[in-house]
Amino acid sequence: MKYGIVAFPSKKLQDFANSYRKRYDTHFSKITPHITLKSVFEVDDSKVNEITSMLQEISKQFKPLSIHVSKVSSFAPVNNAIYLKVEPTEQLQKLHDALHAKSIGQEPEYKFVPHITIAQDMSSGEHDDIYGQLRMTDVHSEEVIDRIHLLYQLEDGSWTVYETFRLSGAE
Repeated sequence: MKYGIVAFPSKKLQDFANSYRKRYDTHFSKITPHITLKSVFEVDDSKVNEITSMLQEISKQFKPLSIHVSKVSSFAPVNNAIYLKVEPTEQLQKLHDALHAKSIGQEPEYKFVPHITIAQDMSSGEHDDIYGQLRMTDVHSEEVIDRIHLLYQLEDGSWTVYETFRLSGAE
C-alpha cells in the first residue's frame, strides 16, 4: 500500500491554497493542501504498526513546527508546478531528515523544499501564464503546526489519514 507523511496547515491557509488549486491543480479532489514531509512510499500492510511506532517516537522528539509562507514560487523548468513557499528552517529539515533516517520507505528523490502545491500538471505555456499572474500575489502567513499525519492512498487515488501524531518534543 502507498503511504506518505504530511503536515496540514491551518484551515485559513488551506482555503487560500484551495482558491487556486480548484482551478490549477489536478490533485485538488485527491488530497487536502499540505506540506510533504515524506513523499509516497510503499509498505507491506504487515509493517504499518512498525511505521506508526517509529512515527510516535519521532513525534515525541520534535516540538510543534513554526512555519512562514512567504511567496508563490515554481519548480520550473524541472517541473511545471507552482507552490506556496514555506521558508526552510532547521527544525523542518531535522524533522524531514528524521523521517528519512529511520527505515520508513526509501530515501528522498529530491532535495527537501518545504512547500504547499497550488498548481501542477500544466503545459509550459499555461504554467508561464499562470505563474506570471500568481507570483505577484502577496502571500505572508505564519503559523504553528502541532501534528503530522501518516496518510494512505485509496483505490481511487485519493489520500486519507491513517494516523495522526502530535509533535510534543523539545527540538
